Amino acid sequence: MAAVQTTFHVSTKGNTDVLDLTGKVERIVAESRIRTGVVNVSGLGSTLAITTIEFEPGAVSDLRRALDEIAPANDNYAHNARWDDHNGYAHLRSALMGTAASFPVSDGSLRLGTWQQIILCEFDDRPREREITVTVMGE
Repeated sequence: MAAVQTTFHVSTKGNTDVLDLTGKVERIVAESRIRTGVVNVSGLGSTLAITTIEFEPGAVSDLRRALDEIAPANDNYAHNARWDDHNGYAHLRSALMGTAASFPVSDGSLRLGTWQQIILCEFDDRPREREITVTVMGE
């Protein structure tokens, strides 16, 4: 078994900014020369998420609306009172969605559905520079 690990950075706008990482992950998988295995995409931080969606404006808007209903951006969070900040909702959203996701690699390519893209969701209340770690493992 072989493994290749790469990191890259992305700039976010904050406030549920959604970025498509698919092309970058596809290139990393292709350059790894691993033919069969798995790729893990992990974002460093506790106010972001890595997941999949059909990356089109309607689906992204629906995701934002659902998150606003589940964990609204307001000051009614114990985290905010403890640290005198305003991003308790961002930590909750991240914990619910997760900061990493894994996908199959087959015939040297990332295996995703036709309308499935890998996305980073930035939940913090300000722009951030995020580090993404991509680990490709297999043969």
